[in-house]
Amino acid sequence: VEGSVKKINKFVVWDYVVFALLFLVCASIGVFFAIKGRKKKTSKEFLVGGKQMSYGPIAFSLTSSFMSAVTVLGTPSEVYRYGAAFVLFFLSYTIVIIFTAELFLPVFYQSGITSTYEYLELRFNKIVRLAATLIYILQTVRRYCLLVFTGFDLWGSVVATGIVCTFYCTLGGLKAVVWTDAFQMVVMVAGFVTVLIRGTILSGGSTKVWEDAYEGSRLSIFDFDVDPLRRHTFWTIVVGGAFTWLGLYGVNQSTIQRCISCKSEKHAKIALYLNLLGLWIVLVCAVFCGLVMYSHYKNCDPWTAGFISAPDQLMPYFVMDIFSSMPGVPGLFVACAFSGTLSTVAASINALATVTFEDLVKQCLPNLSEKKSTWISKGLCILYGALCTSMAAAASLMGGIVQAALSIHGMCGGPMLGLFTLGIIFPCVNWKGAIVGLLTGITLAFWAGIGSFIYPAPATKTLPLELSTLNCTVANTTSLLTTVAPTAAASRPLLADTWYSLSYLYFSAIGCLGCAIAGLLISFLTGWCFTKTKPCYKRTHSHPAFYSRTFNFPISSFQALPEEKTSPQC
Repeated sequence: VEGSVKKINKFVVWDYVVFALLFLVCASIGVFFAIKGRKKKTSKEFLVGGKQMSYGPIAFSLTSSFMSAVTVLGTPSEVYRYGAAFVLFFLSYTIVIIFTAELFLPVFYQSGITSTYEYLELRFNKIVRLAATLIYILQTVRRYCLLVFTGFDLWGSVVATGIVCTFYCTLGGLKAVVWTDAFQMVVMVAGFVTVLIRGTILSGGSTKVWEDAYEGSRLSIFDFDVDPLRRHTFWTIVVGGAFTWLGLYGVNQSTIQRCISCKSEKHAKIALYLNLLGLWIVLVCAVFCGLVMYSHYKNCDPWTAGFISAPDQLMPYFVMDIFSSMPGVPGLFVACAFSGTLSTVAASINALATVTFEDLVKQCLPNLSEKKSTWISKGLCILYGALCTSMAAAASLMGGIVQAALSIHGMCGGPMLGLFTLGIIFPCVNWKGAIVGLLTGITLAFWAGIGSFIYPAPATKTLPLELSTLNCTVANTTSLLTTVAPTAAASRPLLADTWYSLSYLYFSAIGCLGCAIAGLLISFLTGWCFTKTKPCYKRTHSHPAFYSRTFNFPISSFQALPEEKTSPQC
């Protein structure tokens, strides 16, 4: 923008109308499925859609659920400040989907489970299952609190998101969540495309955007530096990102619950691969939005100039700027951001209700009738919706939403990924190794993660790119902005510039590998979990093809081993 940054208009009536329509459609979908399924009052129908879903809506749902407002608002801001290296996540997504579809999904689907943590009891025991369940509940509630903080009016977004998500989750169950996600996915893409077209035109065309991005070093994508302290390199994004997202996709209840709701394992795999295409589309849209935004503000950065208070407000500010003369269109973008939030929060509420019912309620009350089970499931949806909504304001203290979100995923998801990996890939691990491994992974991941929040990595490792305020003037004045002299750096402990400065994308890898190594070591010390000829659990609790290649076990041994011969130490 040449010259001073103009005053940005606020929402008008038409913006609120477009925004309200999103909530109305979402709520209507919940009512529709509540009426349609009123004769099928079973907990299975409510929680997993009767396991009759097809791959199309599940693919849309998976993409929409994991592309929240963190993506809509945070990713363009990341690209604006650090460059387009974020696009390398398309490699991470590819690795994650392949591992999920070919390694984890077959085990979960063939086990006939509803909760992923039910598998842990089949493989190990109830102690491991309960520990993992409690960690997942705490992780998901905390993640929800972050997701509803979208950069707009805090309490308005918290209340609106909480009420609408709880409403259609409680009324329509998983089917309402899935079909609402499909609608929200369309809204997200439409919002991104609208911003891209308008922003590109105002910036002088796609060629001009590309030239500005190149001159501003925003197109330096491939950095093969192996230093793990560097925030974003090829290796941190591809390797660290794969660990982070595998914890979200491969063993996460929200993902697996959708996959096992499919009518067959083949449909579930197709849904995952179609979802990969959706992830690529949303990622590319978000990255290009960041480049267009940089081209627009290359000579007057509104964050450095003080026109906004946080980098995550860049995208809303940009939208209100370029669409100031087009009433209703800013409302479309807000609907885009909230579509991501609604789909993710709805998925979390539904998954939390499922895990709590299957892993806690049914264990204490095994003889519940179907009617009571359904009402309890709906009550859990209301409970988690109210609980999460009341805690969501804490997200305003978390700083950058992309790094905060992925850090939380890594600190909790990494150890959980390590736990399931021990169960599925290593037949020798017993329950003692699993529980110690889980605790070790969590300790290591949270040690690094919390340390990084207290002692942020130095700028030499995060490498934010230059932002200019050359042509900025403060509103109602003619004075140019000046640069404040840097203050003396506070003293930092030794670990602050080493362990605490690790890239946030490696938190998941630390937790996963720490869990796996500790689990194997403890199992070795306390006694391996198989005999000399056979692994000590049934075929559906493992990945037989993997074992037959890796450990030279015949696949028939998995089919022939009866349940009662399972070693008690497993």
